[in-house]
Amino acid sequence: MLARWLYTLVLFLLSPVLLWGLYRKRSNKPSFNQRWVEHFGFTPQLFGSKRPVIWIHAVSVGEVLAAKRLIADLVKKYPEKLVLVTTTTSTGAEQAQKIEGIEHRYMPIDFSWCVKNFLKVVDPQVLLIIETELWPNTINAVARAKVPIVLVNGRLSEKSLNNYQKIQPLIRPLLKQIDLVLTVGERDKHRFEKLGIATDKALSTGNLKYDVRVPEHAQRNGAELKRLLGEDRKVLVAASTHQGEDEIVLKAFMQARQSIPELLLILVPRHPERFDDVAALISSNNLKYVRRTQQENELDLDVYLADTIGEMFTFMFAADLVLMGGSFIGDKVGGHNYIEPLAASKPCLTGPSYYNFQEIAEDLIELNALTVVSEDNLSDTIVTQLLAPTVQTLTPNWAAYIDSKASSIDKTKAYITRYLQ
Repeated sequence: MLARWLYTLVLFLLSPVLLWGLYRKRSNKPSFNQRWVEHFGFTPQLFGSKRPVIWIHAVSVGEVLAAKRLIADLVKKYPEKLVLVTTTTSTGAEQAQKIEGIEHRYMPIDFSWCVKNFLKVVDPQVLLIIETELWPNTINAVARAKVPIVLVNGRLSEKSLNNYQKIQPLIRPLLKQIDLVLTVGERDKHRFEKLGIATDKALSTGNLKYDVRVPEHAQRNGAELKRLLGEDRKVLVAASTHQGEDEIVLKAFMQARQSIPELLLILVPRHPERFDDVAALISSNNLKYVRRTQQENELDLDVYLADTIGEMFTFMFAADLVLMGGSFIGDKVGGHNYIEPLAASKPCLTGPSYYNFQEIAEDLIELNALTVVSEDNLSDTIVTQLLAPTVQTLTPNWAAYIDSKASSIDKTKAYITRYLQ
């Protein structure tokens, strides 16, 4: 109790800074408009009838996209229930609202009074938290309302485990209030158990992000984009880059062009609010570029800036080689979903930091589908991979591996069914 009180005090003191970051206006970032009040528990009544509510919380874009198929399946399987998706960010809200059959609200910030007001309006049957959003006051309020809490697609890296262990008086009571933790892998399951979750509450169901279904239009759109960019050009896709990585990518790209003059870069920043900054960075390097939202039919350019969300497979199908972001900035991110380039039959490079996808990365390294590179040898590796591609001979092995990972959504649904009766 004392630990949670101290946490609440710290959160209160930091909230002006946190809220400024959340509400700060940026280009390509949707506005909250008048809906910002939802963060403070002033939640509008749900539009659906008085149906039982399945509450799914996905904090932002990545979590929404990871849970998209699961959410759609629950909408279809339980038409007598209302599926409510909450997000914290406006970019996450934009993606959630594309899913048919759901209602969206913003997640109240982690003060008990905000969460209690939200619960009075929503009265959920169950809370499904996507990935690892451990908010002490939220979980306490939901548990006290006797609403089951299930952590879905739970991830816990060694770094996060160490950090949580430093605040055990706050974390241990919280874990006792969670009914079930469905983890992305056995290592994550063991880390949750080490942190304090009961062994009978932790199950490994696989990663929802690995249960990949390539959109039907993606391959066709990718082929069309490749035609526009130039069939004879080698294409490198830098996927989900973060601040500090674009400079690394552009430097390696320009060095690689000394050996492959026709090389073209598709640059896909992770966060929409960075699109303008990345465009300015490309321009400052005297590179010709076009933004996808301003695409023309004639594309005589060096860099194609992918300033949209939800089209990653289109860009990967246009690529000859993929470079995964989130892996060149120390231990800040720990990589991104390496199964996506695999599903598009594209070889992939990653930086040395991939701890959030450790197991999958190690498997793909064995399959020669993933190559670990440093900033120093990045340009040389790009050249080597593009001039001697291995995708043709390895595709069957890659497809078999994807099939082996394709049951996580079914497993997840099987375990949460008990809370939806």
